Amino acid sequence: MENTVNKEKSISPAPVKQNKMGTQPIGKLLFGMALPLVISMLVQALYNVVDSYFVAKLSEDALKAVSLAYPIQMLMISVSVGTSIGMNSYISRKLGAGEHEAANKGAANGMMLLLLSSIVFAALGFFVRPFFKLFTDNGELVELGTTYLRVCMWFCTGVFLQLGCERILQSMGKNNLSMITQLIGAVVNIILDPIMIFGKLGCPAFGIAGAAYATVIGQWVGLIVALFLVLGKNHEVTLSYKGFKPCGETIGEIYKVGVPSILLQAIGSVMNIGMNSIFSRVLANESGVAIMGVYYKVQSLIFMPLFGVTNASMSILAYNFGARNRLRLTRAWRLTFTVAIVIMLAGTLIFQLFPAQIISLFDETGTIRSGGVAAFRIISLSFVLAAASITNSITFSALGRGTASMIMSLIRQLCVLLPAALALALIFKTVESVWWSFLIAEFAAFAYSFIMLRRIWKNEIAPLPDGARV
Repeated sequence: MENTVNKEKSISPAPVKQNKMGTQPIGKLLFGMALPLVISMLVQALYNVVDSYFVAKLSEDALKAVSLAYPIQMLMISVSVGTSIGMNSYISRKLGAGEHEAANKGAANGMMLLLLSSIVFAALGFFVRPFFKLFTDNGELVELGTTYLRVCMWFCTGVFLQLGCERILQSMGKNNLSMITQLIGAVVNIILDPIMIFGKLGCPAFGIAGAAYATVIGQWVGLIVALFLVLGKNHEVTLSYKGFKPCGETIGEIYKVGVPSILLQAIGSVMNIGMNSIFSRVLANESGVAIMGVYYKVQSLIFMPLFGVTNASMSILAYNFGARNRLRLTRAWRLTFTVAIVIMLAGTLIFQLFPAQIISLFDETGTIRSGGVAAFRIISLSFVLAAASITNSITFSALGRGTASMIMSLIRQLCVLLPAALALALIFKTVESVWWSFLIAEFAAFAYSFIMLRRIWKNEIAPLPDGARV
């Protein structure tokens, strides 16, 4: 009898390791996953600010060139981040449902889509000169912008695949590993910026091209580290192309969330292009372009912690939605919403109290200081509304309702913002009046997201079972 018992013990299956997104207390889980993302995103935002800081020391035209190039860089990030979000949402939902092979297939197909997208942008890098001519007749400004943007586009594969690897890690709740890749890439960029722009430590002075070289080198170093972390460890998700064939169904599921996310992100590029056109062509004031560029680089230091928390929550929300655990899902949403509001209240306070000190870092000649102070104070009044809208948007994506996120972003950055900005410019004929369009647009976006969230909550979240009380 004893031998039988021992035999039964010896063949009993090993306990299945549970994913922490389904078991760990929500507060500990969210902050544990968000902290690495917040740190890495802050460093990412910092190197964008550092880029503009050093470029501004070259000339005001150089700062304007980087500002004009920013919408195209945002478009590349839109495609890479949007596709990665679709992959992240798909993998997290499949892990929550216990479908590990489907999760592996999602990773392989998602990385393939990112590679193909980067090749398209690299090819488009040969044709950027006409883009700058849309906004200015200044030949030197066109040359500076073309030089900078071509380098960023020709070597963009690094950032596309790096973001993909990071999202694979995040989908498993391993944000600490994702943080490592972003930190290393960003630190390399920050170190190389002054060396390659001004020619230090024996390096030639590349000028504005040096800022681009530093950026792409940092991205490729980050990719190498990310690939090592994804491929060199035993994870729940395995990235492998042995016997790989593209799967139309998986690609469709990725793009079901990914395409709306891409459009959501890309709308920001269209908005920037539209605002730059209003400043340069309608108001004939290129200083507005420089202020807009500085604002978007600096505001990322406020918004990146918000994005870190909401991106961490997306994996938690998607996992527990897939696991049909309403209690954990709702607790995660409420905590995310509260933290988002606190972050943006702090951001509002900073922009209200210290705008002159911030602008002076990028203003060698003093030409944009007064206009920048007004912009920072007016736009920051919309930050709290933005926190609510962004939290709702990431919730829509986590539940596979990317179209709702896209529509909200259309309202926020295109359908309301640009018409309001144009109307204010034509009526008041000042740069300062244009900034009030941000507050108008945030009110409209918040109203839509609130209505949609109530509907989705009633139809898709409320019917779920309570689930585990942790």
